[in-house]
Amino acid sequence: MKEFSAKNPREAIFWDQRFEQEFTPWSRIAVPQELINYVAGLKPAQACLIPGCGDGPEIAYFSQLGWQLEAIDFSAVAVARAKKALPAWADFIKEADFFHYQAPFPFDFIYERAFLCALPADLRLAVVDAWCRLLPTGGRLMGFFFVQEDVSAPSTKPGPPFTISQAALDALLSPYFICEQNIAAMDSPDVFQGKERWQVWRKFI
Repeated sequence: MKEFSAKNPREAIFWDQRFEQEFTPWSRIAVPQELINYVAGLKPAQACLIPGCGDGPEIAYFSQLGWQLEAIDFSAVAVARAKKALPAWADFIKEADFFHYQAPFPFDFIYERAFLCALPADLRLAVVDAWCRLLPTGGRLMGFFFVQEDVSAPSTKPGPPFTISQAALDALLSPYFICEQNIAAMDSPDVFQGKERWQVWRKFI
């Protein structure tokens, strides 16, 4: 079991240490099938933001489709690792704090991949505020949410990842977004097995 001195996921050093030691159990080896299926029905050349990007394969996937892309992370180690792993797309990967991030162009999509569940519950409203600020009316939030349905028996393990019930997620998003898809994920990383759902939310205000 790896040991880390940084214990606060609000701080970049928390994530720096985990990337330095290559402890990234949330990472995906391949592009998820749910994403591939959904994107197949879209018009080409969309614009997308990936917050907390790490070195996920979706960076190359979106870029190869011709999408306009920004992939950001506030961990300098994560960004360096992503640029090294994905040199052809290094220009799309940037070090930035999501909560203060200024979009260089309008986004059609924000891709959620283990970002909301990486942060404690008291930051969720701030995450939603940023999603709303960065997406125009009609823009979509798509991706994977770490949902725990049995709220009567919450996990005793400290996060991250931090689970959220579907009811709580609905309460967070429904003032601004309409849910268009909500299905069980088919190929989640082990840490998310059985508790991850692919969802698409369209901003209506």
